[in-house]
Amino acid sequence: MSHKPFSLCLRGTLLAACAALLPLAASAQQAPANAASAPRTPPPPFSFFVTSVGVGQGANLGGLAGADAHCQKLATAAGGGAKTWRAYLSTQAADGQPAVNARDRIGTGPWHNTRGAVIARDVAHLHGDTLELARLGSNLSRNSVFTEKNEPVKGSGSQPNEHDILTGSQPDGRAFTDAEDRTCKNYTSSGEGSVQVGHFDRTGGGNTSWNSAHRSRGCSQENLVSTGGAGLLYCFAIN
Repeated sequence: MSHKPFSLCLRGTLLAACAALLPLAASAQQAPANAASAPRTPPPPFSFFVTSVGVGQGANLGGLAGADAHCQKLATAAGGGAKTWRAYLSTQAADGQPAVNARDRIGTGPWHNTRGAVIARDVAHLHGDTLELARLGSNLSRNSVFTEKNEPVKGSGSQPNEHDILTGSQPDGRAFTDAEDRTCKNYTSSGEGSVQVGHFDRTGGGNTSWNSAHRSRGCSQENLVSTGGAGLLYCFAIN
């Protein structure tokens, strides 16, 4: 900025002009500071993430309760403990208990990732329930999925690849109704059985489904790792 008005005043000339110019020069110097200090609108609190780690016992999560507790624990450590968190998991009917659909236990949305971007507006948008919504698609992809620590998840092409996310669900977010085990005995087994997984990066195996790409080779941690996973979960806030 030019200091000409000040030099003129120092030489004792154009005194009337100085009286008018000095306040203007001062306000011009203050403007950038005021602009920099203007408050920014904070992003919405995060309400969706992929767990940075699994429970560590393969698909034995301690049932739905154990999986929900894992989501809650990680969210709390990341500053999101004021919300109630649920793992995106379906269970199959067994031992006289009815099936549970993942889509029915995650709230109503909208859900935001750890960087404030909308993942889906509601349950219908998340699952593409209508032809229009299916064409639109949700915003759940490799570029929008982060852990509770706001870190990218290792996908196809990464070492190691951990894009398999446990869901036990069909593409519409509902439980399987056949006799095949798709949930590792409703997330209580790390031995026999298998669990349906999705690909958060929508890549690999000729299937781009984020929630229902293929079955695991088994329920142990080693089995999950062998097909490109680590026992990770999708976590959604219900409030």
